[in-house]
Amino acid sequence: MSKPRLDDATGVETVGHEWDGIEELNNPLPRWWLWSFYACIVFAIGYCVAYPAIPLLNTSTKGMLGWSSRGDLAKEMTAEGLRTASLRAELDKASIEQIAADPRLRRAAIDGGHAAFKVNCVQCHGNGAAGSAGYPNLNDDDWLWGGDVATIHQTLVDGVRQPGDDATRMSQMPAFGRDGILTAAQVQDVVSHVRVIAGEEKPSASAQRGAAIFEANCAVCHGAGGEGSRAVGAPKLADAIWLYGGDRKTLTQTITNARYGVMPAWGSRLDPVTVKMLATYVHSLGGGEEAPAPVPDIAAAAK
Repeated sequence: MSKPRLDDATGVETVGHEWDGIEELNNPLPRWWLWSFYACIVFAIGYCVAYPAIPLLNTSTKGMLGWSSRGDLAKEMTAEGLRTASLRAELDKASIEQIAADPRLRRAAIDGGHAAFKVNCVQCHGNGAAGSAGYPNLNDDDWLWGGDVATIHQTLVDGVRQPGDDATRMSQMPAFGRDGILTAAQVQDVVSHVRVIAGEEKPSASAQRGAAIFEANCAVCHGAGGEGSRAVGAPKLADAIWLYGGDRKTLTQTITNARYGVMPAWGSRLDPVTVKMLATYVHSLGGGEEAPAPVPDIAAAAK
């Protein structure tokens, strides 16, 4: 280190360092900056004393004020729970149909369901519930199992294809190509037929051959005209709404290997009121249906 010298141009002493001919002047810091720096040090010490700040092995210092963001959240959650306790009690006692029929309860359930949806459902169905490949769009009127509020509630409670759960929604499409039920050429013919009834291809010889194969292998679940069956969760094929995609490549993969989407059984993960609110919110998104009319009891009417 060279001895500090006076800079010829400014008359200020240098710090004694030199890099490639460049030297630094030893100018003192501005007083305002220096006092601001000291104030920050005092503030930091005071903060560490007053608030949780220093991490320890399994916890942290508590701070003399006893404040924590977690404690604040707990207080807010407790206060909110007390504020909504009576309303949640009403929702708990009411059936899902009664909630749908009562404007006040329905509005409250929609608001609560919207919040629960953002926590539990957006990961698959998206923030706007529009879904994506393999995850249903909840805004449209195409439902695998049914779109009235009671059916949606049951789907949420029991989930879809939950292993070891007898109550879960369950359906299984054969892997027609992988298991050798159909040849690759037959799979392509079925693809052609499905795209024709969906209005995405013009009739062709391949589609005609596929119609016969479809009738023998697929109509038992999807219906003769591809109208689907909610009893077994078989999707409607006679429209342009697709869960995985309706292009030839995707349909070929679906028919060849089948699909096996799952959804948690929320009845075992969330409390009953939250599940009711979720069902009400999903039903309100735009694709919800009215409950089916009860089947008349002919025998009772004849008495």
